[in-house]
Amino acid sequence: GFVKLYEYGLKWRYMITEKAKYKIRILIFWEKHGLAAVLDAFPYKRSTLFLWKKKFNESNRKIESLNEQNKTPKTKRKRLWTFEIIKEIQRLREEHPNLGKDKIYPLLKMFCGEKALKYPCSKTIGRLIKDLGGLRIFPQKISHFGKIKKVNRQKVLRKPKDFKAEYPGHCVALDTIERFVHGCRRYIITFEDLYTRFSFAWATKSHASLAAKEFFALCQKVFPFPCEFQCILTDNGSEFKKHFSQELNKQYLTHYHTYPKTPKMNAHLERFNRTIQEEFVDYNSFLLLNPENFNRKLVDYLIFYNTERVHFAFQNKLSPVQFMISFKQEQIQQKFNFNNLVLKSKTWWPHTLVCLI
Repeated sequence: GFVKLYEYGLKWRYMITEKAKYKIRILIFWEKHGLAAVLDAFPYKRSTLFLWKKKFNESNRKIESLNEQNKTPKTKRKRLWTFEIIKEIQRLREEHPNLGKDKIYPLLKMFCGEKALKYPCSKTIGRLIKDLGGLRIFPQKISHFGKIKKVNRQKVLRKPKDFKAEYPGHCVALDTIERFVHGCRRYIITFEDLYTRFSFAWATKSHASLAAKEFFALCQKVFPFPCEFQCILTDNGSEFKKHFSQELNKQYLTHYHTYPKTPKMNAHLERFNRTIQEEFVDYNSFLLLNPENFNRKLVDYLIFYNTERVHFAFQNKLSPVQFMISFKQEQIQQKFNFNNLVLKSKTWWPHTLVCLI
């Protein structure tokens, strides 16, 4: 009945490959026109055709028997290197934790030269390290009782590789610049909208997550485009944990993290960090002792940066705010064009309302 037909359809759709269908068509052609004709029509040898036919008949004429089989060798070649070389690689990795394969290569080459042994290349050294379980050593965390604690790595959401901001507020990035002034530590928290390049910054004495939370609330107020943020991109710093993370969860915002020691994942904001330091912070760092005075002067620079200073992302023709205005006008124009299309519609064109005088 219907169930059997469904099972047959499922079997044909998912278990029989296109290659098997092609093979069965060749076998049907052989049966119909003979061996000489099939050898002329298709680029396969006589032995191959007989092998297909044998498999097909032995499986009670099931088409799935003609599916391509796994051609991986059952017995694979194994790397055979002397015990001395393996021990030397282990010794080098223990003495110099996480030393790379290219750095091990010249040291191992010297060792093998002294022992008159054949030495592996750097790629093979990498494979041997992998075979030995990675030989990676992580620094141990010790509690205040003097006992070794297990490091629990918290799983976080990483920014997808193909992600790209498509409209204002789609993705905004935050980071922190740390400066020392006369032995005092000061922090400048920075912000940038990845689509419009609108940027903001604020100096603080605190590196806590509460300061980052307050800064984010300030960014939401000063962002000139009438939209809500969707995704937030930060590094794995402690200032973007606890209170900051709780606030994002409260607002149902997606929090992306960059990979550790990978600043290029937040390249746009890292470039802004360099710009603001080269153009403002380096010349006004003495004001950081009193963050209020520093921020008062910083606001003037940020107004210039966002409204007058042209940005390379816009071919040095527009500032971030000018780009926002052009983007908004483009949206209005698209909406206007859509309304015109609606007005020009000929639906009910011959119909006229009754005019009552």
